[in-house]
Amino acid sequence: MTDISNDKFRDECGVFGVFGHTEASTLTQLGLFALQHRGQEACGIVSSDGEDLHQIRRLGLVADNFGEKTLKRLPGESAIGHTRYSTAGKKSVREAQPFSVTCQHGQIAVCHNGNLPFANKKRLELEEQGAIFNSTSDTETILHSIARTQAKDAIEAIAKVLKDTEGAFSLLFLTPEALIAVRDPRGFRPLVLGRTKDTWAVGSESCAFDLIDAEYVREIEAGEMLVIDKKGLHSHRPFDKKPKSVCTFEHVYFSRPDSIIFGRSINESRHKMGRQLAVEHPVDADIVVPVPDSGVAAAIGYSAESDISFRQGIIRNHYIGRTFIEPSESIRSFGVRLKLNPIQDLIKDQKVVLIDDSIVRGTTSKKVVALVREAGAKEVHIRISCPPTVSPCYYGVNTPRKAELIAAQMSVDEVCRYIEADSIGYLSMEGMLEAIGIDKNSSCVACWNGKYPTAIGNGSKDIR
Repeated sequence: MTDISNDKFRDECGVFGVFGHTEASTLTQLGLFALQHRGQEACGIVSSDGEDLHQIRRLGLVADNFGEKTLKRLPGESAIGHTRYSTAGKKSVREAQPFSVTCQHGQIAVCHNGNLPFANKKRLELEEQGAIFNSTSDTETILHSIARTQAKDAIEAIAKVLKDTEGAFSLLFLTPEALIAVRDPRGFRPLVLGRTKDTWAVGSESCAFDLIDAEYVREIEAGEMLVIDKKGLHSHRPFDKKPKSVCTFEHVYFSRPDSIIFGRSINESRHKMGRQLAVEHPVDADIVVPVPDSGVAAAIGYSAESDISFRQGIIRNHYIGRTFIEPSESIRSFGVRLKLNPIQDLIKDQKVVLIDDSIVRGTTSKKVVALVREAGAKEVHIRISCPPTVSPCYYGVNTPRKAELIAAQMSVDEVCRYIEADSIGYLSMEGMLEAIGIDKNSSCVACWNGKYPTAIGNGSKDIR
């Protein structure tokens, strides 16, 4: 059975934290709920009552695990939380974050969005020194390193460890007295600061602030360590400066359209990508149809630029679970039909432009094209609002191996024939970056050109 969710890149996590509110854990739960799209397999919250940390980690969705009774077990005016996708690691509650320890620097909890390509090597070094790991996550190596570092306090220890840590990390730490937000010097993954009255909030996306009535203040800057305590905000710059490498795929697919990431509106970026796509790859067609949900904004832009009518011709079922029994006599496109179904009266006898954000393996695109043809379309033209995806990500994104990426194995014409479309067009790198408003020299585009901004450790695909 084809699962459409397995034919997309997946951001592995979302982080959210609150400082200075009597219901910090409840606000953190709400923030995580808004970030549920960034991780749906596990979630956790750690709170501080000023003296001790309190932790709950569970498998499953935020709303299913953090009700009123559970939140009462997380007292205090500060908290951090995490939503997670797993990759090669086991789907166990031991893998759920935040992780916490008690060490020479006191009680410390951490949650992480990103990936540390050299964590396997560091893990072996720590194990040789006697460290005992409870998970397979690269994030745990950070805590073990902090516990072994000689420093005057936890904040100094965090700075020392991360200064020597290569990779992508947007981290939230919690001690009994402070919330510490850290973003790596290249700024791979997003991290933003918000405020409501005397309460500070930090999260992966600004959409999480809307739910708790907080205002977006600014990005946590690349290479910044922001300490939030009862005395206010304290910004530190403990890292050597490095070239900026923000993840462009945040604007293409990962982030919610109602978020501001890297200082720019996601919805506006996707709308402009669609407009540029229409300029670069026009087609004689009757209707523009998005592959929901991530293709909608680009499809609206394509429609506006091309003056071809926009139609919501495919409906997505948002209430699908994970376990289904496929009929013994196979139904064509069964797996895709669980989530997507065309509206026949909109599509029949029409020349259709299908807009999607990306093609990864190509299996889902092939089945979606087949669905639209079965609904009676005269022609089906695929338009993709980013360049061909040819390389896996090593910076906090769950991606297939290079051998599984269809654009790495086939030419554009071969991809078109494989998915059985009448034509296909990808947005150019230059067009995509111009639409987003990010300079190529300050963004990571490795998934489209295979040029990684850092060295990559062996086995890094299996860490998180």
